[in-house]
Amino acid sequence: MPGQRKTFNEINITPLTDIFLVLLIIMMVIAPLLDQQGLNLAVPNMIEVQDEIKDSKLVKVIVTNDNKYMLNDNELLPEKMGKIIADESKENPDGLLIMTEENATHGAVVKLMDEARNNGVTNISITEY
Repeated sequence: MPGQRKTFNEINITPLTDIFLVLLIIMMVIAPLLDQQGLNLAVPNMIEVQDEIKDSKLVKVIVTNDNKYMLNDNELLPEKMGKIIADESKENPDGLLIMTEENATHGAVVKLMDEARNNGVTNISITEY
């Protein structure tokens, strides 16, 4: 019967092996580059926190539960926050202390950290208010 096809019983895995080798090489090249991104953080040891912060020259900003920023009992507007923090850090060069209330979001804290870092503040600490 000349019209019938011969059945195909073999699977060629050579192209699949080539794809896996190419992906392996790509991952080996990219993996070392991924370690170089992110923030350099120094995590302190657990210590007993005192209720009152001593006479340090810190800029103290409170992030409230409704994600508002308070500096010296005055609300900071997000669009003016960077300039105000830069001005305050000139008078208080020890850094920024972010005091967060219990239900403040991470996004609000990160936004404050970014604004501070973009305006020259290098020492940033976070504590619960």
